[in-house]
Amino acid sequence: MPTAREPAAMRRPGLLWSLAGVLLSTIAATPVGATAAEPAATRATAAAFETALRAAVSGDGDLQKFYLGRNWRPLWMDGGKPSADAKSFADRLKNAADDGLSPDRYGAPAIEAALTAAESGDGPAMARAEALLSRAYGGYLADLHRPADGVKMAYVHDGLAPEKHAPGQWLWNAGKADTLSKHIASSTRMNPVYEELRAAYADYRDTWSDLPTTRVAPGPMLRAGATGARVASLRERLGLPASPATFDESVAAKLRAFQSAHGLPVDGAAGPKTVAALNEGPGRFERLIRANLERARAIPADPGRRFLVVDTAGATLRAYEDGKVAEQMHVIVGKPDMPTPAMAGRISHAVLNPYWNLPPDLAQIRAERVLAMGKKYLVQDRLEAMSSWEADARVLSPDEVDWKAVASGKQQLRMRQTPGPHNMMGKIKFMLPNRYGIYLHDTPEKLLFANDQRRFSSGCVRLADAPRLARFLFDGKAPDPDKAGAEERVDLPKGVPVYITYLTVEPKAGGGLAFRADPYKRDGTLMASLSSSGGGQTAQGLK
Repeated sequence: MPTAREPAAMRRPGLLWSLAGVLLSTIAATPVGATAAEPAATRATAAAFETALRAAVSGDGDLQKFYLGRNWRPLWMDGGKPSADAKSFADRLKNAADDGLSPDRYGAPAIEAALTAAESGDGPAMARAEALLSRAYGGYLADLHRPADGVKMAYVHDGLAPEKHAPGQWLWNAGKADTLSKHIASSTRMNPVYEELRAAYADYRDTWSDLPTTRVAPGPMLRAGATGARVASLRERLGLPASPATFDESVAAKLRAFQSAHGLPVDGAAGPKTVAALNEGPGRFERLIRANLERARAIPADPGRRFLVVDTAGATLRAYEDGKVAEQMHVIVGKPDMPTPAMAGRISHAVLNPYWNLPPDLAQIRAERVLAMGKKYLVQDRLEAMSSWEADARVLSPDEVDWKAVASGKQQLRMRQTPGPHNMMGKIKFMLPNRYGIYLHDTPEKLLFANDQRRFSSGCVRLADAPRLARFLFDGKAPDPDKAGAEERVDLPKGVPVYITYLTVEPKAGGGLAFRADPYKRDGTLMASLSSSGGGQTAQGLK
């Protein structure tokens, strides 16, 4: 039964087979590389190929059009046998689980068997392999480049979303390519965030997913020197011989590796949290990784030569150049009750020495302070009351404001903080015009960046080192705020995309994965969406 995300072409097997039939007719008339004097056996094989392909794709116009455009030349066969490209792509399909996708979804086992049979040069066998590969190619690439529906990424500017080609378009592009091998390489290449996570997921499954699923009974902490049945279970769960049932250095080393790979405190002892993670099995961890692969899939395969990634789960920023991290720094993002949205935009300009326009709730709090401390508080905190939110708003005298009405919430007031080292925007902010009012900016509160949990803002992204990011965005020639006036706009030489994502699983620099908390409570919804759509793999449970 097809899944919700299954491409239309994959739900119509007749499309491939009808195409294959037409392909064979031309090969039978003039086999690829054949001459009129070729042996009757060669012509018979080509005729058998054509007949089988016609029967197989009968009734599917999409693939018929594809092969008509190629004059019915095969895409995956070469010299009467499967090409190297066919075998390479078949291997990619076998490893589709590394992408969080199911190899069975694309018929990987059937393709492998068909390619083996096609090595004999048998016409019908070659036709079947040809058809299966063409069918799988478009479906796999459509899934690879399309994030799941549960990924909520808002693309506020054009040209920042992943390619959205139908399966047939991916196959058509392959047919038009000068070199199929280069097309496969380019079409399966993804953005660096995804590639790193995909590789780490493959390593995770190789290391942790196939271990015995023996359960460790609850009890006191197990550490070096412990013995008994629980230690035997622990050893077996870690892939070590159950006997001798002793907690020795081999257990401690394997346990430390497990803890490091699963975001646990690395102490080499089996306390309650470590035992719970062991007993949970790889299932939930794999689902988390696949959910984050979907989030990484929301960044296009080619984000451009230079781009930024803000990870709100880890509260970090990475600046990429030519596929490598050129700069990285801590950031402060939205509080759990005011989360920074997942979005993609293009930074177009910077504002030097900006004003800070207070959100209405903060303006209300400041009004309470004015009532408590008097109008001197406005001078002390360098605040101005404004007549409106329009560009031509004027500065109000404090006597013109009904502070009681503002403090009680009966009236909203625009308040702004004047530029300077005291300003909450710092000396510079980077603008990516969007309906959410989100931007990246400097801040004078540098001590907050030392916190592990850096979620203190009202949604915008505060930068630990704004001057360093300015040098990156301005190609090393950043404007100097100390030589600029208030609220001075400076356009970037070229707009730079920024992808604000949410990675609760991320590859670690030294290898392995970092599993993080889910402060915005987004993981459960996404994993439930993937489960209901049939995406990904079925995880192994514990016995």
